[in-house]
Amino acid sequence: MKIKTPQPIRGTQDIFGEDSLRFNHVVNKFDEIRKLYGFKRAEIPVFESTAVFARSLGETTDVVSKEMYSFPDRSGEQLTLRPEFTAGLTRAYLTSGWQQYSPCKIATHGPVFRYERPQKGRYRQFHQIDAEVIGAAEPEADVELLSLADQLLESLGIKQHVTLHLNTLGDSASREAWRAALIEYFQGHFDSLSQESQERLTRNPLRILDSKDPNDKIIAEKAPIIDDYLTEEAASFFKAVTTGLDAAGVAWTRDPRLVRGLDYYRHTAFEFITDQLGAQGTVLAGGRYDGLSEALGGNLTPAIGWAAGIERLAMLIDEPKEDTMNVAVIPLGEEAKNPAISILSKLRHAGISADMSWRGNMKRRMQKANGWGVRYAVILGEEELARNEATVRSMVTGEQQAIALDQIVDRILSELRNK
Repeated sequence: MKIKTPQPIRGTQDIFGEDSLRFNHVVNKFDEIRKLYGFKRAEIPVFESTAVFARSLGETTDVVSKEMYSFPDRSGEQLTLRPEFTAGLTRAYLTSGWQQYSPCKIATHGPVFRYERPQKGRYRQFHQIDAEVIGAAEPEADVELLSLADQLLESLGIKQHVTLHLNTLGDSASREAWRAALIEYFQGHFDSLSQESQERLTRNPLRILDSKDPNDKIIAEKAPIIDDYLTEEAASFFKAVTTGLDAAGVAWTRDPRLVRGLDYYRHTAFEFITDQLGAQGTVLAGGRYDGLSEALGGNLTPAIGWAAGIERLAMLIDEPKEDTMNVAVIPLGEEAKNPAISILSKLRHAGISADMSWRGNMKRRMQKANGWGVRYAVILGEEELARNEATVRSMVTGEQQAIALDQIVDRILSELRNK
């Protein structure tokens, strides 16, 4: 009986062809831009102790209670596939001696996992790029991170479709005063709130401000805003961020309803939002999380970071051009195969992209070479081998010449440099 082929798990994806081109273009641009800003590449485990995320994200958040992939390993320890990067990077900062590099400018990317309802641009295993500055209390760190994000979006060619929404959550004193005012305000509208917002009222009232319920949105429109509760220090910090962004040429718009619900968030909160993806408009988001280190058992450590979904960014960019091969090596007959392999190897070791079709006659192999878009074809037949030569044909002009085997690499290198 024929074995039934297992199907991919719902919410996962196989990335190849154009999707792979788009995906890798985003990653490569991120890698280019982070180097300009001095952000060092970091790698952390895909899974952590569940406590890393339960403590950092809050036991009652949707991510922890509904979306995390958690499981006991064979020793009984409770583990979780990472739903985001920030908690794991903060754990690494505390346990792996990264404090010596403070302020620690980190960049990473890779898969993250959430048990969400799959839809366009949203998967259960998806991928993020992530940038963090850990150990910097200065507003210049906020400007640095936002400038990095802005330049990345510009380099991807999508900046014109994206708007930076910016807000401040104030310092601890500001946030607590604002929180108390929000509870009092929403308590007066309790019966009109959605059930979800009623449950959030005492636990996490800031989250009511970003409720998707239409009636909640109407009520939230007249809710107190953070500006009325900012301490002088918090107001000064936000002013330094906005003037710094102006100096860096980063356009922004104030969004006083933009919030982060968890208590360890402070000061700057932001989202880069596009009108090109329907309801799923946020393509990059982050904020300052000065209290996270303490939530994981460390000392008070100022930090700020952002993450962006690679798949969402890839949907917005123009299709990148695929890198083309420079040379096709075409052996004719059995005797030519090993000499062709030798030339192919030497070309590649010289940094010249080259490939060889393994089957077919001369016409078929030349068609393959044309399909690769190569600039040169190196043809090895019996007569050429007898003279210790190969025919090198320009696929652009059609001109060809016989060149000694030991001179082919140098000749092609010279031709490529002169183009």
